[in-house]
Amino acid sequence: MPSALSTPAAPASLPWGERLRLWAAIGIGDVAALASRLAGRGSGASIRGQVLTRIAPDAFADLLQGRRVLAVSGTNGKTTTTHLLAAAVRVGLGADTNRLVTNADGANLHYGIASALSQRPRADIAVLETDERVVSDMIAHARPEILVLLNFSRDQLDRHHEIKALGRSWRLALQAAGAAGPTIVANACDPLVVWSAGTAARVVWVETSTTWNADGALCPACGTVLRRGTSGAGERWDCPGCELTQPEATYRVNGERIVLPNGTGVHPDLQVPGSFNVSNAACALAAAVEFGVPVTDALAGMHTVTAPAGRFATAHFGRTRARLLLAKNPAGWAEALPLATSDPVVLAIDSVAADGKDVSWLWDVDYEQLAGRHVVCTGPRAQDLAVRLSYAGVDHDVEPDLRAALGDRDVALDVVATYTPFQKLLKMAGLR
Repeated sequence: MPSALSTPAAPASLPWGERLRLWAAIGIGDVAALASRLAGRGSGASIRGQVLTRIAPDAFADLLQGRRVLAVSGTNGKTTTTHLLAAAVRVGLGADTNRLVTNADGANLHYGIASALSQRPRADIAVLETDERVVSDMIAHARPEILVLLNFSRDQLDRHHEIKALGRSWRLALQAAGAAGPTIVANACDPLVVWSAGTAARVVWVETSTTWNADGALCPACGTVLRRGTSGAGERWDCPGCELTQPEATYRVNGERIVLPNGTGVHPDLQVPGSFNVSNAACALAAAVEFGVPVTDALAGMHTVTAPAGRFATAHFGRTRARLLLAKNPAGWAEALPLATSDPVVLAIDSVAADGKDVSWLWDVDYEQLAGRHVVCTGPRAQDLAVRLSYAGVDHDVEPDLRAALGDRDVALDVVATYTPFQKLLKMAGLR
């Protein structure tokens, strides 16, 4: 069980030589970050981390020492959930908020996490968004007290290759950690997450309102086709070929409410839209309570989150008012498209490394729901999207230039974008 919220972390004990090298690397990384900002290349957080970890290769592990760590991972929702959890912990800490560090910009690889930690060396509580491929190293080096596992779906397959392999790495890391491993807060509705968390010492299950199950058709343990049916608690899954089945949850999402372990329902009163964010909030609430934050404080903190790392932000491009929605894989698009209600709606697609170079996933997205509205396709892979929309019978134009696609007219648009165009939009709007 995690210690009380007020309990400080045990101080780090690094050899002096390693500590001096780390300090020097942080200083040089800060200079690189400053140069990046002065050159108008961005916040400098990424280059700081890359320089830092190049000079001090053990910086990721070293900077995690002396901290109580709460980590959040999964294919979709980890940035928002990290913001919700950090906000909950921040309110719980009261006047001691200087104890908290988080990677609020969403830089979740080794160097991004190291960059964030380097800026708050005295903060002994870290709430960290963690890329799926970094989870096993996070478990090994940070010994997190709590690890939130949200979901698995196909994403950036040129980098992640096969999601079961990621799940296996989580499972093996938790097995190696044994009784000293983290308390897992996990989505009971995702079969691969359940299997991946199966070797953990302790799991708090959350029944979410997950609707995407196209990536969970087969049992990850034995390969049998899973059975899905409804019960009094909603849709449930079970494997007829082995013992893997949906576990009973301690926390449950029921419409717009979160049902607590004692059966009480609470309304999270979120300022971020979508039923999927109620599920993210349920996971964040469970983690916060496990960490010792009272429910009322956690809910008050989560209410303050509005546009985590630019998601759901409203920006102005000339006279055009645009709401920005990030979607980078079929599961993400399934949740984002119902929120995009404007006519026309702008869809921006790219396929560089950050987005995943393979755009075949476009054919798994239900773009047919946009029929009857006009779509503006933009971004470097606008033509690929246009082909998909033609088969979906959706009226569309192609405008590869992002700024031209937005135009300069007195309208309100919803813009759904993959990662790289999304970051460009934030920069264009002065939000990044």
